[in-house]
Amino acid sequence: MKQVGDVGELRRRSGISTVVSHVVRNQYFMFGIFAMTIAFFSLLLGLSWGDVSLVAPASASLTFVGNAAAAKLFLHERVDHRRWIAAGLVACGVAFLAG
Repeated sequence: MKQVGDVGELRRRSGISTVVSHVVRNQYFMFGIFAMTIAFFSLLLGLSWGDVSLVAPASASLTFVGNAAAAKLFLHERVDHRRWIAAGLVACGVAFLAG
């Protein structure tokens, strides 16, 4: 959204179609749509292979761990050791359930 700018001002100046055009043409928006598509079909694939009682927590933990890694890599956020420990414990819990 930093690349698109002030959406309210852009809408007042040029209309909603200009706002939609700016957002849809953004490369990060398209990458986000692609990533959400991969996540959705991965969840469907997992549900076709296993029970929902195992796949749903595994998906949630993978999201938690993935968000921590993406925050560090892409957003350059400072992820403290407590969050890494929590992500590791969540992943260990899912591995424990799977085993």
